Amino acid sequence: MNIHKNARLTPKSRAELVRRIAEGRSKVEVAQAFGICAKTAAKWVSRFRAEGEAGLQDRSSRPLRLRQPTPTETIEAIIALRRQRLPGKEIARQTSVSPSTVSRILAGMKLSRIQDLATGEPANRYERERPGEMIHIDIKKLGKFKQAGHRVTGTRQECRNVHAGWEFVHVAIDDNSRVTFSQVKVDEKSRSAIAFLKAAVAYYQSLGVTIERVMTDNGSCYKSHAFAKACRRLRIRHIRTKPYTPRTNGKAERFIQTALREWAYAKAYDTSDQRAAELQSWLHRYNWHRPHSAIGDKPPISRLALTGNNLLRVHS
Repeated sequence: MNIHKNARLTPKSRAELVRRIAEGRSKVEVAQAFGICAKTAAKWVSRFRAEGEAGLQDRSSRPLRLRQPTPTETIEAIIALRRQRLPGKEIARQTSVSPSTVSRILAGMKLSRIQDLATGEPANRYERERPGEMIHIDIKKLGKFKQAGHRVTGTRQECRNVHAGWEFVHVAIDDNSRVTFSQVKVDEKSRSAIAFLKAAVAYYQSLGVTIERVMTDNGSCYKSHAFAKACRRLRIRHIRTKPYTPRTNGKAERFIQTALREWAYAKAYDTSDQRAAELQSWLHRYNWHRPHSAIGDKPPISRLALTGNNLLRVHS
């Protein structure tokens, strides 16, 4: 018999407990001597009187009645009623099943939440056929700081960056290869957006890629006449996303989340200037070494290598 490490009584000590009580001692007194409560002492005395020595042995912890599996027809009925947006208790009443069983079945089918019942349009995923056919551009606003904040120091005292201002991370990602380019600008006005677009075009040209289209959201800098004029001069077709539909520019949105996790918030920087200085080093790892799940767990630059570009001359 295996006795767990915190057991107060063994069959031998239970027999001694029963013997002392049988001699006329108080159950409370005997229970205190063995470090148990009087109710437990009474339980062992009752078992001994009913079963003798066998009653002092450990019993199986197996339940007397095992839960029977819910019939398939009942599960299908529960799911059908749930898709009619009925609450769990109403489903339990109509199917004569306990609410806990209904809850367990709905959780297993991922139908517990009302939003799980929404039948929205499937994601329209696309990918351009060749590098440079289209790049996605977006902007992320980050707070500037001159000293480590409370997330690093653990205290809000003497670590406030009052009126430190903002900086804006402009990002570009190629739709086909996922090769990215990014710069930190002082604002998100049209002048900065145009300067970034020109720098992005030059960067991709250095990799042997000619940009044909650029997709942006409906930010004021991208809707400006100056940005449209710059696109015409660069012979780039400008495409804007549908209003309030950021998923159309999803590749840029997703890259921003990756950059925040692996660069901006990956470690504790002493200043925002130090964070900005680390950006280009991280971009190099992202483009040349980091595996990308959407392109077969290969680095983005591998897709440009397939086009015959001499990439070794720019790799450092």
